[in-house]
Amino acid sequence: MIRNKEQKWGWWFLLPLYPYNQRATIRTEILKNQIWTFEQPHGLLYAVVPIRMTVIKLKEGGLLVYCPIASTQECVKLVRELEAQHGKIKYIIHSTSSGLEHKIFVPPFARCFPYAQVYCVPSQWTFPLRLPLSWVGFPQKRTKFLPLDWRESPFADQFEYHILDIDLTQGSFSEVAMYHKSSYTLLLTDTIISIPDKPPEIIQLNPFPLLFHARESALDELTDSELNRLKGWQRVCLFALYFRPSMIDTISVEQLIFEAIKSPNRSRRNYFGLFPFRWLPQWQKSFFAIRNRLLVAPILESLILPQASQKVLNWVNLISLWNFEKIIPAHFDAPIQTNPLEFKKAFSFLDKTTTNPYTLYPSGDRQIYLKDANFIRILERNLVKLGIAKHPKD
Repeated sequence: MIRNKEQKWGWWFLLPLYPYNQRATIRTEILKNQIWTFEQPHGLLYAVVPIRMTVIKLKEGGLLVYCPIASTQECVKLVRELEAQHGKIKYIIHSTSSGLEHKIFVPPFARCFPYAQVYCVPSQWTFPLRLPLSWVGFPQKRTKFLPLDWRESPFADQFEYHILDIDLTQGSFSEVAMYHKSSYTLLLTDTIISIPDKPPEIIQLNPFPLLFHARESALDELTDSELNRLKGWQRVCLFALYFRPSMIDTISVEQLIFEAIKSPNRSRRNYFGLFPFRWLPQWQKSFFAIRNRLLVAPILESLILPQASQKVLNWVNLISLWNFEKIIPAHFDAPIQTNPLEFKKAFSFLDKTTTNPYTLYPSGDRQIYLKDANFIRILERNLVKLGIAKHPKD
């Protein structure tokens, strides 16, 4: 793999997730001279999906940044190009409290733009010790908490927002939904996603993870083709969402070692030929059940949001009053052309007053979801036993 100095991410060891110290960046103009997204690859091992930062031009000039990503030289250069045309960054929004994969990028990004004010959602926390934000790199004099009432923020004339804050055993889950009024755009971090049919451009810059997962066994060549990229993407999505989807099986240790020895690629990059997975027939049904629709990620649906169902539904109802036409989340596809009704439907699994099967899960196929999310439910039970998580309150 060719190393690009401008794509080097020096703080990768603080959270060693793929692609570690090499992170490419793609900038996309969503709305001419007004909204841009910056995407980088991001994942656990080779389950790689986009992670996204959104930049919006303020009407008085200057920029607002929602959910920063790794401030590589390439990324900072692309941001400075926007600053040269539209004014400097005025506000940086750290949009979550629990997502370490988002928090880790904020302090280095803020240091690259020392004139910007950093606004965080409340209930910030660190583990295992509770430390002040300044101790983990946030600039002390420039870091503030978002007011609970959006009308008290310095950008209230252009943005409304509502903060979701759920108390968990070891901390809290928080997310701020921001509505850019003039463009009818809703900004979210982790609560809503949409899975595209094809692998995004940022993932295809280095297709190795896709080709890795496209194989049926370690004995297959890593052949680069459009079909293999597509198959690899579908499987990557299932791993990323479910951790252990129902349509995979594992092989014995003896067979794992035998196939690794016989593998045509025994490089370190290919995990020395180790490939323990077997995909069961008709595995694509699991992917077809989740593609091209608004989804709440299964770990949030099973483990996090039920901790405060009514609070989440109240948050959803407030957001549904906004007249947004598209959503830009921090992962998977964007922008998502949608509306408040479809957004509200995605959370209807929390509404215990309905028995409509469609509302139980956005795919409309409850059985596929129950199968694929089974590992997450097992994980939830184990976390409750260990005292790390707790049973839903309502």
